[in-house]
Amino acid sequence: MTKAGALIISHGSPQPEWVQAVEEAAGEVRVKEHMPVAVSFLGNVEDASIQHGIDALEAEGVTDILAVMLFVSEGSTHIDEIEYALGIKDAPDKETDLEPFRIAARMHVGRPMGDDPDVARMVWDKVSPASVDPEREAILLVGHGSIHDGFRQRWESGAAALAKRVGETSGLVCDYALLNPDNVRVKAQEWTEKGRRVLIAPLFLSTGYFLQTVIPRKLEGLTYGYTGEALLPHPLLPVWIERQVEELSASVEAKRQTDN
Repeated sequence: MTKAGALIISHGSPQPEWVQAVEEAAGEVRVKEHMPVAVSFLGNVEDASIQHGIDALEAEGVTDILAVMLFVSEGSTHIDEIEYALGIKDAPDKETDLEPFRIAARMHVGRPMGDDPDVARMVWDKVSPASVDPEREAILLVGHGSIHDGFRQRWESGAAALAKRVGETSGLVCDYALLNPDNVRVKAQEWTEKGRRVLIAPLFLSTGYFLQTVIPRKLEGLTYGYTGEALLPHPLLPVWIERQVEELSASVEAKRQTDN
């Protein structure tokens, strides 16, 4: 007899607003009737660690945990270390202090948000209020990126794919830049010199230091459109989470039938 439970995993923050935004999105998720759901964070949130989430689901008799990776990009080093600690991979690609979790249930892990069409819609909804003349504008996605080889390429690949989606969704020219390695100002200047007004679209789940301080500082002295809006809150995020749970659940069921 199998019983599935959803484990929503996010980064976490010492800012209560950040945590609240994730918890509210999770609270709107409509999963299968009676399926337990736990919201967990990699760090900075007391009594809501990933281990707390695993323990809570197993206490409810869950045999199969469906882990939803609420991260923007495949290039995040956190995804790598979490997959290792969840037992999905034998060793992390980058050294980590994260110890393997205690898990009795079978673990099934989804993929991060990436270039999902709903994510493209979220990005456009957040940046569109800054648009005044679409034919002469360019959207510049700004992601965290990574200084680590391998992870940087994943960030670049994912951001390029999402930029294509956002371009299709919005009808605007769309490009991307990363804070690591830092090419945000250069990219913004390039589009400005081409006669485009740049609309800055941050690829961050929640507002905070990067959106309020780092990005504006990188662009100081330039003219650009910027709402300062993070991806959360947005009504499509719970929809994305639900679809992740459904896909993981279907995969578990298909494997169960194959094993039988």
